[in-house]
Amino acid sequence: MSTYLFAGGGTAGHVNPLLATADRLREREPEAEILVLGTAEGLEARLVPERGYELLTIPKLPFPRRPNAAALRFPGALKGTIDQIRGILRDRHVDVVFGVGGYAAAPAYLAARAEKVPLAIHEANAKPGMANVLGARLTPFVGVLFPSTRLPHARTVGLPLRREVEQVDLTTARAAARELWGLDATRPTLLVTGGSLGAMRINETVSTSIAAILGTGWQVLHITGARAPVADPGLAGYRILEYCDRMELALAHADLAVSRAGGSTLAEIAALGIPSVLVPYAVGNGEQALNARDLVDAGGAVLVADAEFTPEWVDARLLPLLDDRARVAEMAARAAAQGVRDGADRMVDLLIEARDSRPAATTPTAAPAPGAVSGPVADDPAE
Repeated sequence: MSTYLFAGGGTAGHVNPLLATADRLREREPEAEILVLGTAEGLEARLVPERGYELLTIPKLPFPRRPNAAALRFPGALKGTIDQIRGILRDRHVDVVFGVGGYAAAPAYLAARAEKVPLAIHEANAKPGMANVLGARLTPFVGVLFPSTRLPHARTVGLPLRREVEQVDLTTARAAARELWGLDATRPTLLVTGGSLGAMRINETVSTSIAAILGTGWQVLHITGARAPVADPGLAGYRILEYCDRMELALAHADLAVSRAGGSTLAEIAALGIPSVLVPYAVGNGEQALNARDLVDAGGAVLVADAEFTPEWVDARLLPLLDDRARVAEMAARAAAQGVRDGADRMVDLLIEARDSRPAATTPTAAPAPGAVSGPVADDPAE
């Protein structure tokens, strides 16, 4: 029986691929022990135990970005955390460490290196995070979502998708979506979403332009998110949800999407062949614009900057696209060509390859007879 330590978390973009990989590994190796290393503050603190995995927590240890008292304490705190994880690796006889980035990942990578435990990582952004930049230098087993991700040893495996998205039956799901939300089977559907919290720019622009959008003959399923709600004008063909807990149904019924460009969102819409208008989140390190590049270059998506996604842009660009059904169909085919629905299996394959790279333990030889001359002493593998 093998023991795996999965490390990382903090956000849904880290936790969901981690859990999807764990679920697929559990299906393929029911006898395996799967442990998850995270923090008490991250999303994993709730989702991991709910999924039935043992969660081990370490202190949240942000990398210092300016010289201050926290920077002076950081080296000692990092060493203490690494030592704690090394103890876990030894005590639980961990065979391989798997990391997805986040606060728990970097110390886990360093602990694996110190204990000579094989390491595999997955990066879900085109611009990799600091933890995975470090991890990719420590292992040849590096899976990435985007072909354009620049990491040593990167192999494109796609994203380990949530089971309900990976295994969705589109015909059945479309029928269920129509029944759940009262959608019209005869009209194409524009899905608008800014993620679980919402996107103010997307929501306000679509709300302002909704009459013109509906006038093209499309219906709109608009998931506003919790922080950016808009008023419902009560127009036929416009369905507003603040939160959607059946996202696989919404995706299955979408003929075009307007959305942010997070890694998980892009992986899911490409896997299901949904063409899109991508409005990357404008705050941060620009990772969403980079995430969108491969799909846009392939012709499966249109990119628009957040500041430019206005009612005027909708009139000039989105409405003509909605009227051009042939172009939408071509974009759908190009998006599907970029999609990967077996990312979980590909990542588990890479994880098992990492596990099997560890040299088998050798059987101790018999002690030499008294007075015999022994040969050279081999290096202690623990050194």
